[in-house]
This record gives sequence, structure tokens and C-alpha cells, in this order.
Amino acid sequence: MMGLTFINAFVFGVQGNAIRHLGTDTPLNQFLAGAAAGTIQCVICCPMELAKTRMQLQGTGEYKSKSKTYKNSLDCLVKIHRKEGLRGINRGMVTTVLREAPSFGFYFLTYDCLSRYLGCEINDSLIIPKLLFAGGMSGIVSWLSTYPIDVIKSRLQADGVGGVNQYNGILDCVRKSYQQEGLRAFTRGLTSTLLRAFPVNAATFATVTLFLMYMRSENPIKECDAGPALQQPTSM
Repeated sequence: MMGLTFINAFVFGVQGNAIRHLGTDTPLNQFLAGAAAGTIQCVICCPMELAKTRMQLQGTGEYKSKSKTYKNSLDCLVKIHRKEGLRGINRGMVTTVLREAPSFGFYFLTYDCLSRYLGCEINDSLIIPKLLFAGGMSGIVSWLSTYPIDVIKSRLQADGVGGVNQYNGILDCVRKSYQQEGLRAFTRGLTSTLLRAFPVNAATFATVTLFLMYMRSENPIKECDAGPALQQPTSM
């Protein structure tokens, strides 16, 4: 919850500015702008997800203990930093970037294509359902495109919590996961992730798009592209 506000601010802000910098609103530029946004927000996303993973594992399964190691997310990051330094705080950064860059590229590309195909227009009485559908499907495509990488990232971030490190890096994690569980290892938890992805991203994209349309109501807008990619004055 603490990180989501900053992540969404980074993502939509960077994507909108990247589109303006690239000059033309094309499918390729939508992908590139989304990939840039996904890469930059990893600075916040990686430590946030590290803390979330460690907090979720605390007191369960093989990590079960009588006393809790971490009081909250901030305490978790502070203790990791004291023990492992900046390298510990950024554990899983490479896999996070490998996941987020293409994931957000497909995220914005899918939303742009669907919103154009559905013909989202301001005066359309069905604009909200259309935006919700486009946003929800964007979230699903985004997760499907890079989910196996997310599995590896989570395993690397959880590694060492019980005091023993199982993996020596990304490739070692991939190899051992495959040897122990087969291909199913890379889709573990996919169903629940997709069930969450549709409503979350439907609400996110629809809210951002409608808010930007409201804020720019003095300037006529004919199409509902991805929120930040809406046609907008160069002074903004």
C-alpha cells in the first residue's frame, strides 16, 4: 500500500512524458514508453516487493519461529540493510527489471490498441465499461507476458530467509526450480494473479483516463487512448 501510490505516479507520469518525447503515438512507441516507465519504477518496486515477500513468509512453514524478526515493512527493510547493505535491499533487481520492462510495454500497448478498437469516445454512454474492459485485459496480458520471470524473482527474494541460501543466481534458480517441479514451477500462482489483475487494472486505467479527461475538459479530446497518452497541450 505504501509503495503503490508512488509506483503508479512514476509509471503513468514517465509513460506520458516518454510518449511526448518520442513524438508520435504509434504502437511501437506505446510499448517503448511503457517499458521505460516499468524500468524506472523498479527503484521503488524491488525493495517494496522484497519487504512484502519477507513479511508474508515470516512465521510460516520452514520460516516459522516463536519471535517475529520484522515488526513491519519499514523495519524489515532497515534490518535487511543493516545485515546485507544496499545489495540486500535490491535483491532481485535484475529479475524485477526483466519482468517490469516488457510487462509494462505490453500493458500500455494492449490498452492503447483495445481502447482504439472499442472506439472509446467521451460522449459514448458505454465509455466506462469499455475502459474497464480495456484496462482489465491489459493487466492480464501484462502478467501473462512475464509471469515465469516473476516466479524466479519471488524465489530469489525469499531465498536466505531461513538462514540458508538455495540459489546462486538467476540461472541457478531457473535450473533448480525446473529440476524439482518441472514447467509447473513457472506458472505457480498464475490463476490467482490473473483473477486479481483484471479488476485492479480495470479500475486503475479507467480512473486515470477519466481523471485526465476531466482535468483537460477545456480541451476537446476525441479518443480515449492510454491515460497519459491522451492528446494534450505541449505546455503540460
